[in-house]
Amino acid sequence: MLHRWIFAVIIGFIAGSNARAAEAPLPFVSPLFSDNLVMQRGKPNPLWGWSTPGQEVRVELAGLSVKTIAGPDGRWQVRLQPPAPGGPYTITIDGSQHRELHEILVGDVWLCGGQSNMELPISRTRNGAEVVKSARNPEIRFYKVASHAAYAPAAVPQGQWKICSPETVAEEGGFSAVAYFFARRLQEDIHVPIGLVQDCLGGTPAEAWTSLESLRPLKDFDPQLTELERLKARGGPQYGNYIMHWYDEYDLGLKSNTWAAVGLDDSNWKTVHLPGGFQELGVADAPSVCWFRKEITLPDPLPSGPAVLRLGVVERMDTTYLNGHWVGASAWVENPRVYGIKPGILVPGKNQVTVRVFKVKPNGGFMSQPDDLRLTLGGTVIPLAGEWKGAVSVDAAPPHPMPLGFENWPVIPSVLYQGMIEPLAPLAISGAIWYQGEANAERAYQYRKLLPAMIHDWRKLFAQGDFPFYIVSLPAFMPHQDHPVESSWAELREAQALTARSIPNCALAVTIDTGEPDNIHPADKQIVGDRLAFCALATHYHKKIPYQGPTFKSFDHLRGALKLRFENTDGGLVARNGKPEEFSIAGHDHIWHRADAKLEGDSIVVSSPEVPEPEAARYAWQSFPTATIYNSAGLPAVPFRTDNWPESTKK
Repeated sequence: MLHRWIFAVIIGFIAGSNARAAEAPLPFVSPLFSDNLVMQRGKPNPLWGWSTPGQEVRVELAGLSVKTIAGPDGRWQVRLQPPAPGGPYTITIDGSQHRELHEILVGDVWLCGGQSNMELPISRTRNGAEVVKSARNPEIRFYKVASHAAYAPAAVPQGQWKICSPETVAEEGGFSAVAYFFARRLQEDIHVPIGLVQDCLGGTPAEAWTSLESLRPLKDFDPQLTELERLKARGGPQYGNYIMHWYDEYDLGLKSNTWAAVGLDDSNWKTVHLPGGFQELGVADAPSVCWFRKEITLPDPLPSGPAVLRLGVVERMDTTYLNGHWVGASAWVENPRVYGIKPGILVPGKNQVTVRVFKVKPNGGFMSQPDDLRLTLGGTVIPLAGEWKGAVSVDAAPPHPMPLGFENWPVIPSVLYQGMIEPLAPLAISGAIWYQGEANAERAYQYRKLLPAMIHDWRKLFAQGDFPFYIVSLPAFMPHQDHPVESSWAELREAQALTARSIPNCALAVTIDTGEPDNIHPADKQIVGDRLAFCALATHYHKKIPYQGPTFKSFDHLRGALKLRFENTDGGLVARNGKPEEFSIAGHDHIWHRADAKLEGDSIVVSSPEVPEPEAARYAWQSFPTATIYNSAGLPAVPFRTDNWPESTKK
């Protein structure tokens, strides 16, 4: 299941992010510049690091030498005029140290941002194993920015440039499939090296990637920014989310001898039964944090094969331990918990399972059937349902303070901008591709101003003008609705399309035909990368190719019908499967009805016997529409509405 992959991403962030409680000493050369680097052609390339204040630093590339003096804070920076595209070249840096960077290429560099659909690795996509085997292209290089939430601007990114090969695209969780397919398609046309900077993290909202300077004027995030300032003043770990700090403050199970410890005396804990347990602890209807412990006995020797712990669906958040070792945590309610267990954690004989659950809803907690709670060792199944020990750590009923959010991955405004975007600037780039929006869908109307603010931020930070910014419109997701509905996902797509139309040098890659109803990570990522590449080839590289599907332009009132006019039809409108579908119309009463539709050249006429005097029309206006309208170039129509009636997410 692809959902499990995003668990691994989130778990890896929680486990590893705060190992950097204090920044390492500032390096002589920023890790952004290493062997295998791709430099941006056609413009000066900043290169920087840190040395002794006042130290001269000399940098040489292709026979040209530049020098500078490290400032009072030790930071030095030079601007290198790149040689001809191609390579390889060598960069030599001399100052308080001597460094040589080898296998340098000159080409085009693209910043690849977003959440898990940008992060999804090649191996997890359609025909992934075969694509990985063929991913040998030394002129595609990538830099994967390590996850890092920061409550103040960070200086040093973690990562290194790697040459695209079957080995490198599969290591360390894999490399972005969308970015890879984007680069592969560009290479087919422009024949220069492509550098990809993967700077994304699953589950994260756009405000986490936006600066404090841009967020404050919006006034939408004032409570969150106030909390950020409080957390900064307290010091300590920089989790990037609210729930982990809340646990640190209020969870008795984390004080002194943690309740996950193997030797904990739990003799005064109550006997409870899972799934369930909260009613027996007296907190069935109240938000609460409860800990549950169970001792199990495993055979000697242990059965061979993978060890996996399953807890089913948990509302709201669980943190799980085996023999005192943290093995998993999630706040993604809908996804069943499936935690792989590393070798050496389980032992023959007695083993301790401990689960902490923060339950928010009445009768929440463990939501699955008893058989869904189990430990598997190869082919051996150890049931976990039944008798456990339980204790209440925090009764979070009012007036007890609650966290501002329950996600256990970075969601606090600005923390990824400061931790993962600022350390990259002012790297010379061609532009950016952006695949995000799922985490903001319930606030889609807000996204109309948030996404433009973020784009403005990035362009200001990198100081290279209005560089290209290409947006992936959300794919189809969740069950199809047979009748017209209001939809936050449709409104988010509208916000993306409005941004692409109103912000200079932006374009939209429509992927409404790539979704899966029960998988938020659709497997077909090649079509996403290709459509992003079409945007770049047409608008940045000035190739004469179609890059946008049919786009609503205007409409006329007919007797009992509406005539919808389109642009970007590129040879005419096409209805796949032979019939235009997913249109709806409404009259003065604002009640939507499914509409009959027929093609007329570059227009579509829509009508319904239930709406004798139609006022407005919508197309593909739901989470998972049956989107059938294309142009002759094979690009899907942009979902749209003709009305400006109040959005469901406006409040």
